[in-house]
Amino acid sequence: MSKQEVTVLGQGDGVDVCCPRLLTAPLDEGQAAELAKVFKALGDPVRLRLLSMIASQAGGEICVCDLTPAFDLSQPTISHHLKLLRQAGLIDSERRGTWVYYRLVPEMTDRLAGILTRPAGRPLDDPAGAAS
Repeated sequence: MSKQEVTVLGQGDGVDVCCPRLLTAPLDEGQAAELAKVFKALGDPVRLRLLSMIASQAGGEICVCDLTPAFDLSQPTISHHLKLLRQAGLIDSERRGTWVYYRLVPEMTDRLAGILTRPAGRPLDDPAGAAS
């Protein structure tokens, strides 16, 4: 199991230069490496489902006790997946008594959406020509 340190996009130095939109400027090596860590966290079906469950929850948060039964996985495995999402900056958590409640970090998902969004009014160049 890897114990790599994950830097959360949008935190620390270089916030404004972290990640330009993919369709307006090429990413440099460092930007690509940091962005890849977040996409790696999203690259697992269980983590993607967990993020979706957390994000779609009425009230904006959900108890781990409500997440675990939705999967045919052990509680430690679910906790590991949640930890990776938290390290990537996609979710945050708060302990209340014996339970942990999770919520989406909308700034991160907004940032990812912004990175992947084509600037308004700028069509993609189609070197092969537009097919009808």
